[in-house]
Amino acid sequence: MGQKKLFLIVNPCSGKAKMRTSLFGVVEALSAEGYTVTVYPTKFQGDATDTVANLKNGEYDRIVVCGGDGTLNEVITGLMRSEIDCPIGYIPAGTLNEWSTGLNISKNIVTAAKDAATGEETRLDIGKFDDKYFSYTASFGAFTSASYSAPQDVKNVLGQAAYVFEGVKSLGNIKPIHLKFICEEREIEGDFLFGAISNSMSVGGIVKFDQSVVKLNDGLFEVLLIRNPDNILKLQPLIDGILRRELDREGMEFFHTKEITVCGGEDVSWTLDGEYCEGKETVKISNVHNAINLILPKKG
Repeated sequence: MGQKKLFLIVNPCSGKAKMRTSLFGVVEALSAEGYTVTVYPTKFQGDATDTVANLKNGEYDRIVVCGGDGTLNEVITGLMRSEIDCPIGYIPAGTLNEWSTGLNISKNIVTAAKDAATGEETRLDIGKFDDKYFSYTASFGAFTSASYSAPQDVKNVLGQAAYVFEGVKSLGNIKPIHLKFICEEREIEGDFLFGAISNSMSVGGIVKFDQSVVKLNDGLFEVLLIRNPDNILKLQPLIDGILRRELDREGMEFFHTKEITVCGGEDVSWTLDGEYCEGKETVKISNVHNAINLILPKKG
């Protein structure tokens, strides 16, 4: 039996650039599990997508991503576009690492590397946003711009607090967005302050879901919409409801669906896994069931 081959994609700029000092430990941990490791440091935004899309099916036994949620998104996009079916390991080295936290992936880089080499393969859903893909969330409105508007050097110093700070700042500039949401189960139209179509335990570091309402491989999204209140005094109870995870308050819409069409969003700024995405008049968002094979830490 030949040596197992592993392709390690590293974003040297993610988070506090901690991979610059941890790379040797990561490669050592992966090699100790019998892998020949090829290291590829990304050079620009979108590089990971292009690099993975140009790989051949079966060229590597495993792909491991070391970076933030945006880097993971790029790798998954490359796999989806090229239709390569290869297990993915994730070593979170970004600032927020929202998705990995909900998946119980270690925040310790070397531990996460060992788990990426020895963990269990688990099928997970992926979102499709027209011709783009997202790992865990497509969102708009209040709080969502915090992920891409907070400067990288501020993120490096403050960590998650940078997202909260930017999110709170956005509250003073909220402008309601008139949209129509169409899915198999319902049709909703109105003025909204925030919306998220997600497959994650949290969105933007601020909106967090109870574990009982989220399943990452059930073929369904969790959809949360916050309506614009007709009275400014009703805004605080909505914010309080988000923080307390009470999603049945007046002005909130929370439901599950496998597919949703958003109309009227030409001027809406979306974020896909924390990265800016320009809006369109009509966007179709669909759940790609069991699309990727993610390596998660062994249980027990």
